[in-house]
Amino acid sequence: MGLLSLFQPKTTLSDEESRRGQRWLIWEGTAQMGFNSITGSGFVAAFALLLGANNFQIGMLAALPFLTMPLQVVTVGLVERLRRRKLISVVGWLLSQALWIPIALIPLFLAVPGASAISALLALVGVQSLFTAIQNAAWNSWLRDLVPQKTMGEFFARRLRYATLAAMGFGLAAAVFVDFWRNNTAPQSEAIGYTIAILAGALTLGLGSPLFRSFMPEPEMPPAQGRSIFSALADPFRDRNYRVLLLFHFLWSFSIQLAVPFFAVYMLTKLGLPVSAVLGLSVLSQAFNVMFLRVWGPLADRVGNKAVISVTSSMLLLVILGWTFTTMPERYFFTVPLLVILHILAGIASAGVNVATSTIGFKMAPHGQATAYLAATSVVANLGAGLGPLIGGRLADFFSVHKFSVTFAWERPDSVFNFAPISLTGFDLMFGIAFLLGLLSLNVLTLLREQGEASEEVVIDSLFAPMQRALGPMSSVPGLGLLTHFPFGYLRRVPVPGLEAVVGVTAYQVATAAQAAGEAVGRARELATQIARAVDQSVTSAWPGGRGPAHSSSDIARAAARGALRSLGDAAVDVSHMARYAVGGVARGLHRVGGDAEEFMWGAGYGVVEGAVEANADPVAAAEGAILGARSEARRMNMDEQLAADRVAQGASEAARLLYPSAEARILRAAQRPLPEDDEPEADHPTTGTV
Repeated sequence: MGLLSLFQPKTTLSDEESRRGQRWLIWEGTAQMGFNSITGSGFVAAFALLLGANNFQIGMLAALPFLTMPLQVVTVGLVERLRRRKLISVVGWLLSQALWIPIALIPLFLAVPGASAISALLALVGVQSLFTAIQNAAWNSWLRDLVPQKTMGEFFARRLRYATLAAMGFGLAAAVFVDFWRNNTAPQSEAIGYTIAILAGALTLGLGSPLFRSFMPEPEMPPAQGRSIFSALADPFRDRNYRVLLLFHFLWSFSIQLAVPFFAVYMLTKLGLPVSAVLGLSVLSQAFNVMFLRVWGPLADRVGNKAVISVTSSMLLLVILGWTFTTMPERYFFTVPLLVILHILAGIASAGVNVATSTIGFKMAPHGQATAYLAATSVVANLGAGLGPLIGGRLADFFSVHKFSVTFAWERPDSVFNFAPISLTGFDLMFGIAFLLGLLSLNVLTLLREQGEASEEVVIDSLFAPMQRALGPMSSVPGLGLLTHFPFGYLRRVPVPGLEAVVGVTAYQVATAAQAAGEAVGRARELATQIARAVDQSVTSAWPGGRGPAHSSSDIARAAARGALRSLGDAAVDVSHMARYAVGGVARGLHRVGGDAEEFMWGAGYGVVEGAVEANADPVAAAEGAILGARSEARRMNMDEQLAADRVAQGASEAARLLYPSAEARILRAAQRPLPEDDEPEADHPTTGTV
């Protein structure tokens, strides 16, 4: 009875149940990615090479998990019939993870290397991938209803952050163990090191992942629409806008998987790196992935997933193109430094791509039709990702005996000088083709329409904005002044996809370091207090006689609040904190001159959002701070607290409608949240003095 109740869907979820489910979801992701780092392409590719795999078989091994995913269409019908997504997901995932145990034991029962060993590996991975596909549709639909849509980007970024940290630790530990085993045992026992590593991961992390899933609550599915599953699956393809998303997913997955599964093989065979070095570079990439998940997730919630995908995918394509220069045509002095740079940029870019591509499908799927829409997305993306490695394996073998080069020759009567700046063969040539196909997928993405979307320029500007804020006060320093005022817009004219994104994230890292140093000085509160004084004075000095006409109230308050928030461009101060103090200054000025209270509050809200947008700060955080400030000051001045909050929110939402449409609804919701009882108004700020 207890076990049955564990898998019983709930009609409604309380806030506490929802939060508890999301906590277990983070634990599930941590165990899943921790085990994936051991069974991922690099580790399993090295295992397969020891078993005797060739390039095509490596490609097939990478393709099987994707090619079986279209079979989840059958699961969609099962989900609609049983309406027990948790049961289907947990059982299917348990069987999938358990199959890694016999995979790990292959070297104990079959000759290595040998045709039987590699055949057994491919067969078991195929069955394992089949169970993964069976549970996938139920899992995606379950997540769609469990995680609130308005915070999906931020939540999945946080989940990925914790999971990636686990993957870094477990993946590197497994690689170090395998290299240690190889260096201290006979060559014929080398594969046993992989057996121990995979088996240990399967019995702990692999089986832990479905266990954590079983503790997550399942919301009851929306009522069935009484349609056949095939009719439901046709809906995403009838939806013109969603069809563009499906085409992008196919082309992008195909182009990326044409190259990515062979990076590890390339480093192991062509460059001669040990397994620990290959996994070490992967850990480096994951470290930067974690760092930038906290950037891309909230940014996707603010500006839309499409803009983030566009910027980060172009950056990832630049990384793929960079792999063609790791040999000239053999390993050379710059090979390892270039590999380090490429892995860092790949980690940064993949963080944005993974967060935004996984979230955009959840966001665009209509409520009540998530199962069919997300299944269609998964089928199309996995079909492209499955075909990529298969064709890539064939191309790698074909190009290994073919060469493409561009040669410049200088002939003299007695000699000939040849220079070949471009010389591609084998994997290098395949990476170049993957780059060109990726550009095609980005062109398709431009046709997609997402609610609340912004342009790529907004994303790039958001990356540069922290640098301008952090380095602005130091612009007189020669090197920092160049960074602050350099005309980065000219980079848009350079015909190299992803270059501007690379410079943007570099600027963001510089800004983060400068901001961390500046925050250590502890000036944030002092500056905010000075801002409150300045706003107070600007309001009272607007009317020399001490009072003014009521119709000027909103304009004066708007200008004062706007100027206060614009000062964020010169200091690293929390935007919400600054907005709260700015509204406090407006309220004190209002109290002195006796202007129209409602107009003052409306103008302050409008000006706060204007100033935040102009300072490239978060307008939602600014509006929320302004609303808290209005509530706090309303108590102090015996005004109606909710009225003050509503008028600030109305002004802020009207500004957002013009300047930042995706923020409008969230600003209006913020006005309905009461000021916490323990959040008392802060001590009176001095109302005299100058900044």
